[in-house]
Amino acid sequence: MENKNKNQSRNMYLLMLLVPLFWGGAFATAKHVITEVPPLIAATLRFGISGIILVIFTIIQKEWQWQVIRNRWKGLLFIGFVGIFGYNAFFFTALKYTSATNGALIIAALPVFTMLGAVIFGKEKWNNKAGTGLALSMIGVIIVIVKGSLSDLFSLAFNLGDLLFVGALLCGVIYALMGESMLKGIPVILSNTIMMLSGAVFLAISTVFEGGWSQVVSMSVQSWIEMFYMVVCGTLIGYVIFNKGVESIGGSKASLYLNLTPIVATLLAVIAYGSSITLIQIVGMVMVLVGVYIATNKTDQSNKARSKSVIENT
Repeated sequence: MENKNKNQSRNMYLLMLLVPLFWGGAFATAKHVITEVPPLIAATLRFGISGIILVIFTIIQKEWQWQVIRNRWKGLLFIGFVGIFGYNAFFFTALKYTSATNGALIIAALPVFTMLGAVIFGKEKWNNKAGTGLALSMIGVIIVIVKGSLSDLFSLAFNLGDLLFVGALLCGVIYALMGESMLKGIPVILSNTIMMLSGAVFLAISTVFEGGWSQVVSMSVQSWIEMFYMVVCGTLIGYVIFNKGVESIGGSKASLYLNLTPIVATLLAVIAYGSSITLIQIVGMVMVLVGVYIATNKTDQSNKARSKSVIENT
């Protein structure tokens, strides 16, 4: 049983690597899609289509459980409001007022605040190795984003868009911390279905004020292909794995994998668009990878050691 749990834990950590891979790709494709349709409409299409596909899937698989939905609808609705609507509404709106660099730097702090929140609210105990890995990872993210230029980092100016990114950050932290308890015991597919549908409804309501639905019919083939990628990889697969990770390894460890997203986005820009990459950025990427490894692997081992000690002393 112990070896089985160990293998499941290891598999979950490996599976979580797909999240930044898919979300990094979704970030790159979304940048083009929102040049043809307003951001909130793009987000509504992404999560609306994903939710409808999941509804069909859960019905075919006979996993649609009305009793579970009736008993847990408040929590599911809250997670959909915060994790889907809140995060995406703040994030995409913020891009209108500030640079992607500013936003990336702010969102990079999500694992830090998630871990601090987990410690403050008693969900986890502070671990020096995890803290070291987290700090190393965040420094690496900053290096990748600003390309190692201290002058670029210190010359950043903050505005309304940055405050909106802080709102997205808070939504992400709440989602990571509360999702673990609110989604526990609910089938992953079912929870994702309700979460995405409710989030899409909230997003659709917000588009009434933004307008621009007439632009959807004129979207290019490229944008629809990119939307398909965001729906299948960035949403259906990415969110399901992330929510399973939150449930299995905790919100703070799961959110740490988000620091890998800028690495994926940077590499995709190099491969797909011929962007350049510097040696200092490669160093930053290595720091992120090492930091994530330390914060997850070492912490997991120390927790197992403490659990083993407790068992032996009983």
